[in-house]
Amino acid sequence: LFDTTKQNASLHIKNVLADGELTEAATVKESLTVQHEGKRRVKRRTLLYNLHMILAVGYRVRSPRGTQFRQWATHHLSEYLIKGFVMDDERLKNPGGWDYFDELLARIREIRASEKRFYQKIRDLFALSSDYRADDRDAQLFFAEVQNKLLYAVTRQTAAEIVVARADPDAPNMALTHWSGSRVRKQDVIIAKNYLAAEEIDTLNRLVVIFLEQAELRARERQQLTLDYWRRNVDRLLEFNERPVLDHAGKISNA
Repeated sequence: LFDTTKQNASLHIKNVLADGELTEAATVKESLTVQHEGKRRVKRRTLLYNLHMILAVGYRVRSPRGTQFRQWATHHLSEYLIKGFVMDDERLKNPGGWDYFDELLARIREIRASEKRFYQKIRDLFALSSDYRADDRDAQLFFAEVQNKLLYAVTRQTAAEIVVARADPDAPNMALTHWSGSRVRKQDVIIAKNYLAAEEIDTLNRLVVIFLEQAELRARERQQLTLDYWRRNVDRLLEFNERPVLDHAGKISNA
């Protein structure tokens, strides 16, 4: 696998176990095999190693193939740390025994069942898009735009307009209805959703469920989710549910 000698691989396995990186009980299985050596049938003890040990050796072995493995592993690990998931494009095209859309459905249902707040659910949903990149500024701006559209669909005001209209320095807690921690902090005052009434929060949650339902239906029909799809359909979903659609920048800027 790593284009190295059996002795070299054995040395790395020994070091992996000696360093406590893995345990022998969890990674090694003994198997008795029968070999024909000339006219004799010889039973030999063979050690079988699981995937964790193979990966550990790959990070240690010094060979061209070992270098290729580490480059591949680093690329995919970096993608996972940035995006929160890794997609295998070749398996999407030719799934074989594993099905991308079954996995997508499972992830959508996990988001639905989670206790996360509605904005985080929307962010997690968009992150399932096949063309999503966490460090893409366009993706970040689009998420902020959708947040504003959801607020407008519920209140007919943008985030900035909500803060200006509802913040009241003479009212208890600046007229906030929600805030983090035991007391109001400066950053709580500039967050629009902190001024929403319970009924408005409930409506926001219901709109998020509509997005999740649409994503699940699309996955069940074996159609990919992309940010481009969401860009084209966010307004349509809101219009279909007879919610006001934000089509301007608002009368008040966040600046």
